[in-house]
Amino acid sequence: MSNLPIVHMTLYKHGVGYFERRGAVEGEAVKLTFRREEMDDILKSLTLLDHGGGQVRGVDYDTPQSRAERLAGNSIILGDTRSLRDLLQALRGRAVELTVSDGSRIEGILIGLDEATEKAQQKSLVSLLQKDSETVAILALSRIEGVTVRDETAAADLRFFLETALGQETHRSITIRLSPGSHDLQATYIAPAPTWRVSYRLIVDAPEAETKEAEALLQGWGIFDNRLEEDLEGISLSLTAGMPISFVYDLYTPHTPKRPVVRDENRVAPGPVMMEAAAMDARVVEASTGRLAKSRMRAQEMPGMPMAAAPSPQTYAESVESAAAGHSLGELFQYNITTPVTVGRGQSAMVPIVSSTLKGKKDLIYNGSKMATHPVATLRFKNSTNLTLEHGPVTVLEKGEYVGEAVLPFTADQAEAVISYAVELGLHIKEEHQSESQLHGLHIKDGYLLQQVYQIQRTIYQIDNRTPQPKTVLIERQRQTRAAPYDMPEPTETTLDFYRYQVETQPSWITTFTAQERRLVSRREELYQQSYQGLQKYFDDKFLDAATYQKLKNLLDIWGEIAQMKQAIEAQEARRGQIYVAQDQIQKNMAALSQDGEEGRLRGQYVKQLGDSESQLAEIAQMITATQSKIKQQQAEIDKLIAALG
Repeated sequence: MSNLPIVHMTLYKHGVGYFERRGAVEGEAVKLTFRREEMDDILKSLTLLDHGGGQVRGVDYDTPQSRAERLAGNSIILGDTRSLRDLLQALRGRAVELTVSDGSRIEGILIGLDEATEKAQQKSLVSLLQKDSETVAILALSRIEGVTVRDETAAADLRFFLETALGQETHRSITIRLSPGSHDLQATYIAPAPTWRVSYRLIVDAPEAETKEAEALLQGWGIFDNRLEEDLEGISLSLTAGMPISFVYDLYTPHTPKRPVVRDENRVAPGPVMMEAAAMDARVVEASTGRLAKSRMRAQEMPGMPMAAAPSPQTYAESVESAAAGHSLGELFQYNITTPVTVGRGQSAMVPIVSSTLKGKKDLIYNGSKMATHPVATLRFKNSTNLTLEHGPVTVLEKGEYVGEAVLPFTADQAEAVISYAVELGLHIKEEHQSESQLHGLHIKDGYLLQQVYQIQRTIYQIDNRTPQPKTVLIERQRQTRAAPYDMPEPTETTLDFYRYQVETQPSWITTFTAQERRLVSRREELYQQSYQGLQKYFDDKFLDAATYQKLKNLLDIWGEIAQMKQAIEAQEARRGQIYVAQDQIQKNMAALSQDGEEGRLRGQYVKQLGDSESQLAEIAQMITATQSKIKQQQAEIDKLIAALG
């Protein structure tokens, strides 16, 4: 069998690779070997094409069983150190032909092997029932120089054992069956592969003034690994950015679903039932396929020249030529390496995929939730490389010196990227947070005072510039979904998540910048919970007109009167309770007195006291009834006033 070499490899960011093998094949089969864990992807994606006009007739592959499981039903299993003896024992009862050391051959049915406990190779005996005879030949094991298996089943079992023993437990082979003749065979598939990475170098030519644009050379290197069990020689390589959907689907493990058992039922027809046959109408449905159109973009390539002693961005650009052409694949972006790649087995490599000069601008950006106390030095640039830039680390060089590191986010072509690479320790920023509420609107409905209130969050930034130069700082603030900037300058920049405000600072000076957001919330309070002081403040702040203020004040007056009347009722009820207690005590005292003498006179006094207390109870009941009537009248007046208010 022939092996197909890899001629192309595409690596992705989600742990798979797309591999293409192609080569000339003679014969009717070609064998490929894969790791056990790759088989699901191979069975899912293997695509075969014979460019030579031949046919691919099928693919067979090793089962997912272990070696022991595959050999469990085999009649011949040989050990590692006693293969001949195990073979002779396994061939018992089978037709064989033995070649003896004197050159003779003996054919017959193998009876067995009698093993000696010591010096087994010299003293063990082999017995054979000779063909067409009743003679048993007995030979020393040491005299046997060859065994020919005449039994076809035993020979097949022996071959199966040897083929199984040749395989590796961690690997599985597939065999591609072809039509006879010569073939130009192409095999493509996906398989697990280490994700490719990218690292960038940003060589900045710092401008003389802080406000001017900076020129920067962006170099990008794609890093990948050869984890295959073969060398890659002169292959074409593609590195794909994006996030295609991918998953593992278990196709390699056999699965037999359990089916319900349905028993036959006894049915006996009373007699033949004759029916006419209907004409059958066969229909064929054809399906059409479409192709995904692909748009392509080329990346700029730069001529190479030796590196100078004090390298500028232009020097770096001339030293490293981008070896990749970019292609848009819909939701994906692909770097196609334009020169053949050679990587040894178990090795890794770096290839240049980006080399472009960009226009950029340096900024100081402060966001206290990301970096407290100090702003960070950033470099922003528009991605004018005509390539999509994959997420990766960036090493920043300025005037030939290392100045920091950053992470470049995934950046589409023509999009802006902002990277932060250093901390500006010469600027100290302190934040002070305040909050307050401001009444915005007021109206009355159904006995409630409805308020619209602004909740204001305020942040005061004190920027201490301890450097000898003026500095421009961009204050970055999170965009709020339910609050809006209030009473402050318009943002200099707006991103998806942040507002940025430009603040100019002078050397050795503390500059203050105030940012505030507000949101409108609604509250409601029952009118009877209001106070005279609160009403007066609403009136003074022009939230209430004079008529409404007077009506509300009247309401408070009435509620005050009702409260006093309720207190009076409570006092009368307390007095009535005391009378009930006194009456109870008098009645107990009277029960112990007789009708005659001193006790009779005392009993008469108690009777008079009970009569007086009953008069008092009647008076209290009248007072409570009258007061409750006044409360009802006042409550009716309240309802009328509230209805008039709205």
